[in-house]
Amino acid sequence: MNFNLKTTIKALFFASAIFAQVKCSSSNDATDPPPVTPPVVTPPVTVTNDVDFWLTKGNQSVLLAKQTTTLGFGTTYNTFPNIVVDEAIKYQTVDGFGYTLTGGSADVINQMIPAKKSALLQELFGSGETSIGISYIRISIGASDLNASPFTYDDLATGETDLDLAKFSLDKDKAGVIALLKEILAINPKILICATPWSAPLWMKDKDSFIGGKLQTKYYDVYAKYFVKYIQQMKAEGITIDAVTPQNEPLHDGNNPSMYMSALEQANFIKTNLGPAFKAAGIKTKIIAYDHNCDQPSYPKTILADADAFPFVDGSAFHLYAGDISALSNVYNAFPTKNVYFTEQWTSSTGEFGGDLKWHLKNVVIGSMRNYSKNALEWNLANNGSFEPHTAGGCNMCKGALTVTSSESFQRNVAYYIIAHASKFVPAGSVRIGSNISGNLQNVAFVTPTGSKVLIVENDGSDMQIFNIKFNDKWVTVTLDGGSVGTFTWK
Repeated sequence: MNFNLKTTIKALFFASAIFAQVKCSSSNDATDPPPVTPPVVTPPVTVTNDVDFWLTKGNQSVLLAKQTTTLGFGTTYNTFPNIVVDEAIKYQTVDGFGYTLTGGSADVINQMIPAKKSALLQELFGSGETSIGISYIRISIGASDLNASPFTYDDLATGETDLDLAKFSLDKDKAGVIALLKEILAINPKILICATPWSAPLWMKDKDSFIGGKLQTKYYDVYAKYFVKYIQQMKAEGITIDAVTPQNEPLHDGNNPSMYMSALEQANFIKTNLGPAFKAAGIKTKIIAYDHNCDQPSYPKTILADADAFPFVDGSAFHLYAGDISALSNVYNAFPTKNVYFTEQWTSSTGEFGGDLKWHLKNVVIGSMRNYSKNALEWNLANNGSFEPHTAGGCNMCKGALTVTSSESFQRNVAYYIIAHASKFVPAGSVRIGSNISGNLQNVAFVTPTGSKVLIVENDGSDMQIFNIKFNDKWVTVTLDGGSVGTFTWK
């Protein structure tokens, strides 16, 4: 074989190898799978928080604490019970929530060092994030049984009288209740104050004792002027009295101090003396009748049925040591142009936190509001660790909302949380709106002056409850332990 032939064969062999490699490579390309299109990923639905939730549990493991659970309104169907809040259904306008600032309360709070006292008053009466916004307080005209000793503003020696009230003086309260009220008013100038006497001066009574007895009819006129002078002198101190009741618990004459006053006697006093005296002096302070238990709705109805007393009376006030809270609706329905108020309910030194929380939320806060009350007040704001001060024979088991334990410290008791679940969220001027009771879920709803909605719910059962808060055809599902209370707010 010549050189040219060998060279040609080598070239052909090399070309065949190249062709085979190219063919093999080409064949592999043809069998590769097509590119995979990535799947479309739907982003998760973000649930925004629409509802704030503040919780207190009966076992005290949670106390008026804002919850971190995200609660968003939606329309996903479930079979849980509904509390339907209906802003179109409107009831009474609310005046406020609070306590009685007794003389004893003032004494123990005023004993605190200035910095601690100031912080406490801001917490109670301020409007900040850590405040509970108390908007209504009750005070006594003279002493209540939660003063260290009984007194009036015109106490005289036995046998003396003071028909022109020349010896009338607020001095016994100036360093206590009056001084503290001035500090409170500096924090909340709009707070409403209701004042009520536990007894008239003894020289006006048919019994020379702070305990029991009646106001003598011959002193009705001077006693009416006693109220006028009180209101005027409090005004001179910078304190406006929004309302008075003629007598605290007029059917309970065994307290120290106390005074008996029948319905007919109170009607006569109002129409003949107190109402005309206010009118003559240009006093706009409301006159609220009764101020005693729910078991005697006939008492305020007797006064309101008196055509001459009726124009002078703004409404009637109630306590719940006897009877049923529905008595407020009983009286309101009979006289729907007149207001009803809830002005006192105590918690006992022997009471249990969880039981008191349930009962008072159900009756005092939710119950009074659902029965047209314009306010809801617990009894004593503060006392010391021995449930003092109190008069001889006065209440020695009344537990304040606060126990002042030293000049620098205090503890919050169950009545603090009972009121705070309303006062912190439902300011004066709010309006109760529609909401239904579902099973053990006792509740009441409001719209505030700024348009926020507030729902207070007390689970009166022992078991945890899951339920919906339904508003404007959307709902949010929440959980509340048995014996717990929740306040829910949304725009």
